[in-house]
Amino acid sequence: MNASTPSTLSPLLTELETALCRVQQALSQRDTALLEQQAAAVQRLMVAALSQAQAMQALQAPMEAGLRRRLAACGAQMAAQRQALFRATSALDRAIETLMPAEPVGLYGDSGRQLRKRSSGDSLTA
Repeated sequence: MNASTPSTLSPLLTELETALCRVQQALSQRDTALLEQQAAAVQRLMVAALSQAQAMQALQAPMEAGLRRRLAACGAQMAAQRQALFRATSALDRAIETLMPAEPVGLYGDSGRQLRKRSSGDSLTA
């Protein structure tokens, strides 16, 4: 592995920042293909950036404050995007549950459920 230096971390952070912007763009456009592609890139780049930072720390190479801030900002942006996606997914789950509620449990046994499905709903067939 190459020696980790601030000069190798900076371009990696630039790529990571770009990928995070593209994730945000994909979320805004609701482009699932782009989202999956960029999310994979973000994951790969974040692992690489953190590995570089850890290697620098192991070599006791100082990390510039600017690089440290950029890395922290990338982590924060990733967390914010994850939270936004979670909120959107939760809202969708609630909407689906409202529109298509699950069948109440305990009203019919298995035999009654089968009769209910065969019935047209009028009082003559009940």
